[in-house]
Amino acid sequence: MKIEEQNKKSSVCNCLNLRRASLAITEIYDHYLAPCHLSVSQFSILKHIFAMEPVNVSELAAEIRLDRTTLVRNLKPLEQQGLIHDIAQSGTRNRQLCLTAEGREKIEQAHAYWQQAQEQIEAQLGQEDTETLQALLLKIEVLAP
Repeated sequence: MKIEEQNKKSSVCNCLNLRRASLAITEIYDHYLAPCHLSVSQFSILKHIFAMEPVNVSELAAEIRLDRTTLVRNLKPLEQQGLIHDIAQSGTRNRQLCLTAEGREKIEQAHAYWQQAQEQIEAQLGQEDTETLQALLLKIEVLAP
């Protein structure tokens, strides 16, 4: 057992334990993605836009499972960095998002760092525990009303 593990104790609250774990996982991904100047949330948004483009904000929010307001707030820095753009005709309210050439390059660059984070987590947990974790998280996600 690592020293860090000895000092950390699980809470009786499942919600708190999941939030702590989520923060820890996010920290790992953000650490690996730092050379690309992307957070794991931004990387995920870019990957979803790439897979769905052109995509409107409501469809993207539904696919990522984020509320629309949170997604819009997270899109602004990506637009400011020139990684995404809106191809909808001017004057229309329904935005159609696509990646720019810079956005495509950023995904390619970031993917290798994301893969390193994936591999580090699997190396720490082991393949069997990683698969168990993924199955449990899916079960938890479908609990929501």
